[in-house]
Amino acid sequence: MLELRPNCECCDKDLAPDSREAMICTFECTFCADCATDGLKGICPNCAGELVRRPVRAAAALARHPASTKRVLKAEGCAPKAA
Repeated sequence: MLELRPNCECCDKDLAPDSREAMICTFECTFCADCATDGLKGICPNCAGELVRRPVRAAAALARHPASTKRVLKAEGCAPKAA
């Protein structure tokens, strides 16, 4: 089950569980749409995987399986990973 992390790892923008601006890779690294498209060009800086829109969990399911509250932020900044 997806963690639904609460923020962008690059700019620390809040990303609500129902945000359609949240982008993730297969490891659930989480970024806002602006950082993912403009700065990272759709590639995760951690694993070089593709960043895609994170699915939204239905409200009833979110009540039973809440989103993560743990914030992750890249201290060294967010530069695209060399392939």
